[in-house]
Amino acid sequence: MQAELDRQFMQEALEQAKLASLAGEVPVGAVLVRDGQVISRSFNKPIASHDPSAHAEMLALRGAASEQQNYRLPGTTLYVTLEPCAMCAGAMLHARIERVVFGAADPKTGAAGSVLDLFSMKQINHQTVSEGGIMQEECGQLLRDFFRERR
Repeated sequence: MQAELDRQFMQEALEQAKLASLAGEVPVGAVLVRDGQVISRSFNKPIASHDPSAHAEMLALRGAASEQQNYRLPGTTLYVTLEPCAMCAGAMLHARIERVVFGAADPKTGAAGSVLDLFSMKQINHQTVSEGGIMQEECGQLLRDFFRERR
């Protein structure tokens, strides 16, 4: 059941990533879910917004926090097509995200196990569970296609 839900919500994150690609942004999408309901979704927008922090995850967190009128988002799962960077992982920890599920690993800046693992650090006062590799091939292929077209 959980695996089925993970694929369903990752598919929604992939749709967001495709919107990013169409906008000329690196194709990363994110969907934030609570109790089986999407409460926020977004895609990468750092180029268009001239904002280095406008990653898909950050925008999804901002949208949900604004909607919920609370910077803490307990009981939520964030689905993202690419392994979060340190900035995004830190924001997830501060927001008290319960679980993050990502598609493709990021061997250059991944902070959920590839380069470092902020989620496994017991010194941090909140623990977020992370799980990677959900629809990894589809997520990775979208990124590979995007960068191939630009080179």
